[in-house]
Amino acid sequence: MKRLLFFALFLFSCYLLQAQEFKTIHVLVALCDNDNQGIVKVPKGIGNGQDPHTNLYWGCGYGVRTYFKKSADWKELKRYKVDSVRLERIVFQHKTKNFYLVADAYDGRNISDCTVDMLAALAGAKKEEITVADKKIGIFGNAEVVAYIGHNGLMDFSLQGNSKNKDGKKRQAIILACASKQYFKYYVEATGANPLLWSTHLMAPEAYTLHDALATYINGGTDDAVRNSAAAAYSKYQKCSLKAAKNLLVTGF
Repeated sequence: MKRLLFFALFLFSCYLLQAQEFKTIHVLVALCDNDNQGIVKVPKGIGNGQDPHTNLYWGCGYGVRTYFKKSADWKELKRYKVDSVRLERIVFQHKTKNFYLVADAYDGRNISDCTVDMLAALAGAKKEEITVADKKIGIFGNAEVVAYIGHNGLMDFSLQGNSKNKDGKKRQAIILACASKQYFKYYVEATGANPLLWSTHLMAPEAYTLHDALATYINGGTDDAVRNSAAAAYSKYQKCSLKAAKNLLVTGF
């Protein structure tokens, strides 16, 4: 009897270890769109919100797809179109840590859908799984970190109500958009998420900031350390002072 009990406990512990084997970061990117977003116009080629391949926030050099594909830390596993709203999805696996990163490119016309999906994911109201190499990967509310990249759509439209937390889980939120703390605070508080990184003023939401913030997070860095890494990257690429970058990129409420 004792042997059977020991064996059952052993199998259960193996199951738990397998279940905790990897974690997911889900990045929702609202493609830059000159015609459908209230942005300062950018060159036509990089501001076409219906073409992810040349888009400022996706296919360009500092776009999420290109920057992470070139990173020494991540390996691309899969790329495909999801539907008419999510024009491309790309799945990366970290080369040394047990993390997957799933990034979705939302048609720029659907920035409101991208925003709503992000908040619903943070609240645990929207959860999905995908299968990659025979492994089920949790996305949206099944991810540990949910990030948004793009224009701050709340400058152009308002949302009805808020996304209240549905399951008691506290997810990590990264919102790289202009003045995201001021505009998203009310909504993020309702979701119960921890604002790991967001902004206080106008910014360029390019992928190097997200990349370096996640590198520190994945390695067990504190919230302040994540913020410092993000600020250092922003300072480097935007050629602004580190002090200015730290004033721009903050953590917590």
